[in-house]
Amino acid sequence: MSIDLKSAVPVGVPVRLAIGPHGEMEGASGRYEKRWGELDGIYRDTAAFDAIVRERGRATVAYHVSEHRYSSQPGALIVGTSTVLPGVVGAEFAMTRGHLHGISDRAELYHCLSGHGVMLLDSVDGQSVAIELRPGQAVNVPGDWVHRSVNVGTEPFVTLFCYNADAGQDYGIIADAGGMKTLVVGSGSGWEQVPNPDHRGYASGRAR
Repeated sequence: MSIDLKSAVPVGVPVRLAIGPHGEMEGASGRYEKRWGELDGIYRDTAAFDAIVRERGRATVAYHVSEHRYSSQPGALIVGTSTVLPGVVGAEFAMTRGHLHGISDRAELYHCLSGHGVMLLDSVDGQSVAIELRPGQAVNVPGDWVHRSVNVGTEPFVTLFCYNADAGQDYGIIADAGGMKTLVVGSGSGWEQVPNPDHRGYASGRAR
């Protein structure tokens, strides 16, 4: 089989990335930060959240992401690091907003580089799983699973991630459902997964 190079989609330029255990990424093409003032509504205990915001300030970073992408075409990959800083809001541990991919059948890999965390996952048909991650451990998140990173330790929880560049993110699906199906909360010196009484279920047929 021959390939018509004239009609082929231009390819990205290979780039060597240097990725450190604390999330530093040499060769990144972008970075974004989520600040405490931007996280209204993701924690159940609104009074505890408001107290954290007053104490730390709305502009204080709660988590940040560095990434490398060379294209948004199907087949291209986005590689990056996610760093969730430690903390507790009420009973819940510090976490990301979480998302389902905009093209919902797109999968994603998360590999823990440092820290101690949990990947909290809900399938759109009602399953809920919490997978604990320590350095060297990974989770392969299938398509059609809502997922968020939770830091259950005292140090930054850092993961390396990789997913299809055309996947996109749907952040509103969690808010529309009243939060994820379960919560990750403190239990003695560790953590546990408990039901979220506010969860209403996910809208069917979304983001296909």
